[in-house]
Amino acid sequence: MNPTIRFSLFFLSLSLFSLLFRVTGSHAQLQSPDDFLGYELGERWTQQHDVLAYVKHVAQESDYVTLHTYGYTYQHRELVYLIVTSPENHANIEEIRLNNLRLTGLEPGEPTDRNTAVVWLSYNIHGNETAGTEAALRTLHELVRPDHAEPKTWLQNTVVIIDPVLNPDGRERYITGFQQLTGVEVNPSPDAREHYEAWPGGRSNHYLFDLNRDWAWQVQQESQMRYGIYRQWFPHVHADYHEMGYRAPYFFAPAADPFHLAVTDWQREFQNIIGRNHIRYFDAENWLYFTRQRFDLFYPSFGDTWPTFHGAIGMTYEMPGGGFSGLAIDRPEGDTLTLAHKILQHHITGMSTVEAASLNSDRLVNGFRDFFRNSAENPAGAWKTFVVKGDNDPDKIYQLLTTLDTKQIRYGLAGSSRNSTGFNYATGETGRVAIAPEDILVSAYQPQGNLVRVFFEPNPELTDSLTYDITAWEAHYRFGLEGYALQSRMDPAGSVSAADFRQAELTGSETPYAWLLPWASMDDARFLAQITRAGVVSRFASEPFRIEGRSFERGTLMIPREYNQHLDERFDEIVLQAARDHSRSLHGAVTGFSVNPMDLGSTDFRHLETPEIAVLIGEGTASLNAGEIWHFFDHQLGYPATMIHTTSLMRVDLSRYNVLVLPSGNYSGVLTDAAVEKVSAWTRDGGTLILFGQANRLLGGRDGFQLQRKLPEAREPGVEERLQSYGDRNRRAVSSRTSGSIFRVHVDSTHPLGYGYGDLYHSLKTDATAYSYLDSGWNVGSVQPDAHLSGFAGAEALRNLEHTLAFGVQPHGSGQVVYFIDNPLFRGFWENGKLLMANATFFVGR
Repeated sequence: MNPTIRFSLFFLSLSLFSLLFRVTGSHAQLQSPDDFLGYELGERWTQQHDVLAYVKHVAQESDYVTLHTYGYTYQHRELVYLIVTSPENHANIEEIRLNNLRLTGLEPGEPTDRNTAVVWLSYNIHGNETAGTEAALRTLHELVRPDHAEPKTWLQNTVVIIDPVLNPDGRERYITGFQQLTGVEVNPSPDAREHYEAWPGGRSNHYLFDLNRDWAWQVQQESQMRYGIYRQWFPHVHADYHEMGYRAPYFFAPAADPFHLAVTDWQREFQNIIGRNHIRYFDAENWLYFTRQRFDLFYPSFGDTWPTFHGAIGMTYEMPGGGFSGLAIDRPEGDTLTLAHKILQHHITGMSTVEAASLNSDRLVNGFRDFFRNSAENPAGAWKTFVVKGDNDPDKIYQLLTTLDTKQIRYGLAGSSRNSTGFNYATGETGRVAIAPEDILVSAYQPQGNLVRVFFEPNPELTDSLTYDITAWEAHYRFGLEGYALQSRMDPAGSVSAADFRQAELTGSETPYAWLLPWASMDDARFLAQITRAGVVSRFASEPFRIEGRSFERGTLMIPREYNQHLDERFDEIVLQAARDHSRSLHGAVTGFSVNPMDLGSTDFRHLETPEIAVLIGEGTASLNAGEIWHFFDHQLGYPATMIHTTSLMRVDLSRYNVLVLPSGNYSGVLTDAAVEKVSAWTRDGGTLILFGQANRLLGGRDGFQLQRKLPEAREPGVEERLQSYGDRNRRAVSSRTSGSIFRVHVDSTHPLGYGYGDLYHSLKTDATAYSYLDSGWNVGSVQPDAHLSGFAGAEALRNLEHTLAFGVQPHGSGQVVYFIDNPLFRGFWENGKLLMANATFFVGR
């Protein structure tokens, strides 16, 4: 049956949603999406300008709807959300919003009796999962159309927030690409070229980030802006709309194991309530679906888990389709999956979600209130207090505290010396720990205590190793901080703010012989990027030194007046302005004579050649990693890099550049023997080549690149292994994997790649590919025995990763090769890894 006809019959059939009746009045001009757009939803895609036009139309014509802009994408597309509720609720919407926040304990004041359920529906965070936005338009209209009475009863006790398209940049990329390949008629054959997206595909945003892995980290501006609105509401239910492989049935809650243990029993129970409501409708239509498999609630940065840890019933809805399905795709089962059918099923779960929330609104609101009350009064989990040592690098503390501020997580100073038993993040061991007055305490006894647990728990318990994403992300490791986790309650005794760790000062001369800046954080790297772009010439210390009563470590920037005379009187102002912009403490040395035999004119201060950076990007590279690198230079370092398409590698004159970055990828048809020889020759002539992920494997062992894989020791399988059942094959396979866990890495901080680090670095290892130590190079970061600290890593993977390279540098002729086996830029959120990339860019090979 034609899906459009089925859609009409669905809402005419007995007992689906309501009896229909005709009303007149203020809604007389409200049009359906089909009437407004001039085509039936599903015939073609609705592009962003038409999406905005229609939602504005509904907001203008219906007193049930208001439209709000919350930001713009990197490509300047408008991001909007709609508030859908009864006119009476709209008249009291601020009271409803504040009342809901008061239930969390994050807003001062006592809640009133106006308990209104809040449901948030998020569509199209993956740009090539296009049915979501189309379904959002259908659901918006269905909730408020004048001849459909029952949704109006739901809206009397429920506020529905609809974000119709979270990733318009990716969605438009996908639609435009598809349309360029489509003929007069849509071709549903899986062989047709229209089903094959060109690199990088439409899934990601402008910077090629997967926004559905960015909810918690908020690296991308779309995520930051969305969370700003989310914080204003704290919905009780959040549904995140997706598509998956086109042969799969529909997935809806309840979710699969493993559940993070911070997920409460009430949240599990309510997932079942909503799921059972969906089942009624899907069973009535004989639609296939599945629950409790594949899509778990563990990694905190999904569109289901992040709201869950904010007290909501967070859910993923997965429709068969994805980018490959296009407008229509033939399936091996003999049917054709159409965009119209996908719209219908997503629309049904949207309506069913609102219905279930409304019918259980009191229970929903009470459970939401208890979530935060229990967290503040009796938080779950073994660890009750988390300590951040006050003598950590102030920039890293500042980064952490600003992150906690945006999440409304409270903290304070210890205020006095205390002793306790706790887990030491640096050693990975539990024992007696000493807490100093200036240490920072983060207590689990607060409204956001569940989120505190998620961020700081040393090694979250994983009830099933078959999980969907990474399994470790702890904040001390992420930011590079020392501290403890305590099982006892310890409340802060004093106040402290992030700004307290931004106390920059200028010492020494205001018109110095040379400016000196210690090297310890990305703020120092951003300072260097800014003055280098302004034409300032710098040097950096390759040995420790002491001058004018101050000690400085390797990596310290020395900015001499002599080499910057071309800037005239602008020299000091450029340096001082950069110091103000990045809150840097500078010392103005009045002399070049030092206490130890390393004067400022020593050759141990190496000239910092201006980096001219090229990044290979395009077909054959892994788009997510390419995007991480691109975003790093554009937004995190603030230094220009030229993105060179992979198809241009053989014709580009690489001599224009002194740094070349190869992201991970399969490089099919790109890294030919001729291409490898070209890159190798460029490196031998003095270039710095930086390799990520699979690029290490593809170049290792070729044309002078000495990196070698470390393979597991061959052994004869025992009888029990040979007789293992087929049904256990997936669990056996994970023994040789790590999907994302934290390892202790020993660092040679005397090497330029390790400047600014201590002896240890905590690396997020996202796969178990192992590489042997370099024979003739510098094993700057090494994984030694007993290195695993947090997250899941299989037994075989742990054995094979002992005595392996995490990152290192190989001299290659006059140049250098930097091997990043572990990705220091993973998803842009592993803050303590970013300085490694800055070191590779500015220092290695100089």
